[in-house]
Amino acid sequence: MKILSNLHTHTTYCDGQNTAEEMIQRAVELGWESIGFSGHAFTPCDTAYCMSREGTVSYQKEILSLREKYRGVIQVYLGIEQDLFSDPPGFSYDFVIGSVHYLSLADGTYKAVDDSPEVTAAMVDQYFGGDYFRYIQAYYRQAAQVAKVTQCNIVGHFDLVTKFNEGGRFFDTADSRYRTAALEALEEVVRTCALFEINTGAMLRAGRSVPYPEAFLLRRLHELGGEVILSSDCHRVEGLDWAFGAAAELAKSCGFRYAKILQDGRFADVAL
Repeated sequence: MKILSNLHTHTTYCDGQNTAEEMIQRAVELGWESIGFSGHAFTPCDTAYCMSREGTVSYQKEILSLREKYRGVIQVYLGIEQDLFSDPPGFSYDFVIGSVHYLSLADGTYKAVDDSPEVTAAMVDQYFGGDYFRYIQAYYRQAAQVAKVTQCNIVGHFDLVTKFNEGGRFFDTADSRYRTAALEALEEVVRTCALFEINTGAMLRAGRSVPYPEAFLLRRLHELGGEVILSSDCHRVEGLDWAFGAAAELAKSCGFRYAKILQDGRFADVAL
């Protein structure tokens, strides 16, 4: 098995470290068939990490220009990572990744769930009285709406709330309170979008030992007839194909026999 593509890719237009062309050149070096770009959509509650409204237009123009430049060498796709709280896209993208990076809190503020362990702990203390299961339930109530709100083709890092929970640092994902909240949200999302990414990004950037989503979620996704696509949530060229082997093995262990790849303008199957 060799996955020759990655659609979850960020550039200097948002919080990535390389230009789009540098990413394409790396994909060509890897012998890939295609690459997709998924800049963070403009999100008014936190403009530090996402594309600006003006930058989004420049991003669209550059990716389309690079598509023509590399035609016949590699297929280049223009996508977007649409957060639950992002502006509506207002543009016809080749694909949309739907993600939840924030909690909308009772005082009208928004807090990122993937900022740092310290920010997570402070948020749970301040807004949830130190109760991580209340925090988890709030996250998954929002995550349950991601496909309906973003109208995505791909569900991104579904259990992002576990980013800093390596080794059960904050909570036990085997606890029935956690699993009930996560599974109920997954079952709701699958009704609208059944293609979930297996995302290795935090293995490179946050010290996770396994990809998102956790195996029990992938097993339920498979039971429901869902499908998977491999992604490294790439923010620099070195991570373009990071731990794809581990992602494929996780998928196979949960019952999947193929993953999706965007090829010739459609989602096709690649055997794992």
